[in-house]
Amino acid sequence: MPSPRTAALLLGLLLAALPARAAELVLSLAGQEQRLDTASLLARPDVAQITIPADVSYQAARRYRAVPLRALLGAMEGVETVEAQASDGFASQLPAGLLRAGPAEPWIAVEDPAAPWPALPGKAASAGPFYLVWLNPAAGDVRPEQWPYMLARLTAVEPPLRRWPQLAVAAGLPATDPARHGAEIYVTQCLTCHRMKGAGAGEMGPDLGAPMPALAYLTEAGLRALIRDPAAVRTWPGRQMPAFDEAALPPAELEALVAYLRHQAGR
Repeated sequence: MPSPRTAALLLGLLLAALPARAAELVLSLAGQEQRLDTASLLARPDVAQITIPADVSYQAARRYRAVPLRALLGAMEGVETVEAQASDGFASQLPAGLLRAGPAEPWIAVEDPAAPWPALPGKAASAGPFYLVWLNPAAGDVRPEQWPYMLARLTAVEPPLRRWPQLAVAAGLPATDPARHGAEIYVTQCLTCHRMKGAGAGEMGPDLGAPMPALAYLTEAGLRALIRDPAAVRTWPGRQMPAFDEAALPPAELEALVAYLRHQAGR
């Protein structure tokens, strides 16, 4: 009978000899589920070489073989929001209208196993096997958190404030209160990683509303500094939070976000 160490080695060799399972992108829309693998996507007649002049994740110009997402999604009748889930726990809530029409064009970049992409800056892995990229993003006010990489699944869901009522501000809050706009910013820029009182699908960062609100243990000045440059405030193992400069989060939006977190902390 082989020793445990020998058995483990044999198992490792056996697993290594098995063919790798093809990467799949799952589309769950309008009650139907599609599983699209790398080979089938790269074989589509509408696959094209596209150039992204300023790739958000690689922070440089990049060329990709990609498929127009609108062709994959179809009409999406009745769909208001699409949740883009990544294999690393990132989950972006994308307005269906942004995906369906407009000057900003969403594409699914597909990593060819025969020509793998480089590792992302500061990470050991690439953006593959699937990556949602945009042509003309500024024309549609596409935000950095709306470029999910390591994409695994696109699912039709309820709009965030309807799906998770605890995200909403108090009904009696004045229409002009910045916290109302801050709720929208939180959904777009923060909910991808940070839940709010249990609301959300992201799993990369701590919940900023439970078990204790973020502004119960952070000062507002500290929170602003953490958002602008996390590494300048504190370091922790496995930190993945990016810095949000004024291009990604203008000063007025940062103040609206702080107002929202202040409002949530007082409820």
